[in-house]
Amino acid sequence: MPSTTSICDDPRLQAALDYALESPGKQLRSRICVATSDMVAGQRLVAAEVVGQAMEFLHTYSLIHDDLPAMDDDDLRRGKPSLHVAYDEATAILVGDGLQALAFEWVAEAPELSADQKLSIVKLLATRVGFSGMVGGQALDIAAEARSISLDELKRIHAKKTGALIEASVCGGAICAGASDQEKALLSQFAKQIGLAFQVMDDVLDVTATSEELGKTAGKDEASEKSTYVAELGVEGARTYATQLLDDALRCLDIFGDASKPVADIANLMVNRKS
Repeated sequence: MPSTTSICDDPRLQAALDYALESPGKQLRSRICVATSDMVAGQRLVAAEVVGQAMEFLHTYSLIHDDLPAMDDDDLRRGKPSLHVAYDEATAILVGDGLQALAFEWVAEAPELSADQKLSIVKLLATRVGFSGMVGGQALDIAAEARSISLDELKRIHAKKTGALIEASVCGGAICAGASDQEKALLSQFAKQIGLAFQVMDDVLDVTATSEELGKTAGKDEASEKSTYVAELGVEGARTYATQLLDDALRCLDIFGDASKPVADIANLMVNRKS
């Protein structure tokens, strides 16, 4: 795969990029991208690994910007100081901007893919991380702070803010593998359910886990007066809802038979995680 080593002319910017990538987290988006491609294609494709890493670049960019004082104002990420704390706000913004651009560069240069496949993935990413996806969801999330919103509104926010990139990861893997229209439709529905379940459990962990376990500041949602699934449903109600979403999602994989087990295992990990 391509490398992120020595791609910045400015040494401080390169050091900040290295800092942002040296704690990669669980890599859930890249893992489910590759596993989906494996399931559909029946073999490992280098293209899916490259596209999966592009998803992680986009996820890391979103975390860097989310942590900024103008957004969620969080000083801890993945168990260490957030990038804007370790360096400065301007550098953090630039690293995030650069990672977003780098994701599209990696897709454009991914091996094994046709021009049509690359174009499809670029369009997928642009919509899922842009104004109708992750960016739009963040705006809705900020607008909802300190006010009561309905459960349907909460679902809409998180389908965009959190679920959109998870959907892009699954669907990106499907495109790499040349999935049929029927397979793409089922995988899109699977990803939507998993993305929502992932956020529901994120809300649960925010009130049940410690900052050390999470690698970020626990209790941040309540402190920011955000609407959450826990606030709407209670801890146990939210857990039950996440389990229902997971069950619905896994049924979408029935068409793939035994080959779906690695994807199902990652989905279970995403929903039943402890941090």
